[in-house]
Amino acid sequence: MSEVKKIATRDSYGNALVELGQAHDDVVVLDADLAAATKTATFKKAFPERHIDCGIAEANMMGIAAGLSTCGKVPYASTFAMFAAGRAFEQVRNSIGYPHLNVKIGATHAGISVGEDGASHQCNEDIALMRTIPGMTIINPADDIEAKAAVMAAYEIDGPVYMRFGRLAVPVINDNPDYKFEVGKGVLLKDGSDITILATGLEVGESLAAAEKLEAEGVSVRVINIHTIKPIDKDIVVKASKETKKLFTVEEHSIIGGLGSAVAEVLAEESPSPLYRIGVRDTFGESGPAVELLHKYKLDAEGIYEQIKANI
Repeated sequence: MSEVKKIATRDSYGNALVELGQAHDDVVVLDADLAAATKTATFKKAFPERHIDCGIAEANMMGIAAGLSTCGKVPYASTFAMFAAGRAFEQVRNSIGYPHLNVKIGATHAGISVGEDGASHQCNEDIALMRTIPGMTIINPADDIEAKAAVMAAYEIDGPVYMRFGRLAVPVINDNPDYKFEVGKGVLLKDGSDITILATGLEVGESLAAAEKLEAEGVSVRVINIHTIKPIDKDIVVKASKETKKLFTVEEHSIIGGLGSAVAEVLAEESPSPLYRIGVRDTFGESGPAVELLHKYKLDAEGIYEQIKANI
C-alpha cells in the first residue's frame, strides 16, 4: 500500500498565492517578518513588487491591508494565527470588519500542532474571536487541495475572510474528481446512520481514521467536513441531527466559541439534539512535538475514537 501524501496547509497557502497572483494583478501579499514560516516567501520570489514585509507589527499590517483594499487592491495579510486574531484583533475589528473591507487574512500556525513553540503561539481561540466580527467569513481547510481552493474562493468574496492554516503536514484526503469546494457548504465524506462526526481542519483526516475504528466495532458513522465555520452549513447539520442519534464535533481549537459552539447554536435554534464537543477543553497548550501533543490532548484518531466510545 502506497504511503498517504502529506502536505502542511501553510505550504498550500504559499503555493496558491502564486497561482492567484498570476491570474490577478490586483492581489498583494503582506507579511509581518514571517514570510519563511507562513510561506508567503514563495509569492515574494514570484512577485517581489507585490509583497510587502511590514515587520513585526501585525496591527499596523492590518491597517495597511485595509488601506490597500480601498485603493482597488485585494490584500492577503499573513502571519501566525495568534498574532492575526489575537494581537491585531482591534485593527481587524475596527479597520477591516467595521467598514467591511475586502481584506483576506491568512493565519498560519494555528492550534496546538504548532508544537514546540508552546502555549504562547498555539492559538486555540482564533475562530472564536473571528466569529464575533460581523460579516467575517471563516474557512478552516482540511488538506492541501481544500486550502488552495479556499485561497481562490476568498478572492471572489466581497468582504473580509479569515483563513486558518496549520504547520503540521496532514494527509491529502480530497484528492478525488468528485470533490467540490463551496464556501458555506459542508462536505459529506462518509455516510452513516448511528452517529455523525462534524470535523474541521486537520481533525477531518483524524476523524475519518477514528470512524474506521468505530465501524469495525459495528457503529455506523457519518463524517462531515465543515471547512467553513462562518457561515456554517445549517442544512447539513440539521439533516444529520434528524438522521443520526448523536452528533460529535471535532476541532483543533477550544471547544468554547469554535466549531462545537457554532453547531450547538444551530441545534439549539433549529433541531435540539444530543451533541458532544471534542477539542481543547478550556486549557492552554504546552511545548512538545505536534504529533505527541495531538495524542496527549486526545485529538488524534485514537483520542477521538476513545472519546466517542465513552460518550455514545
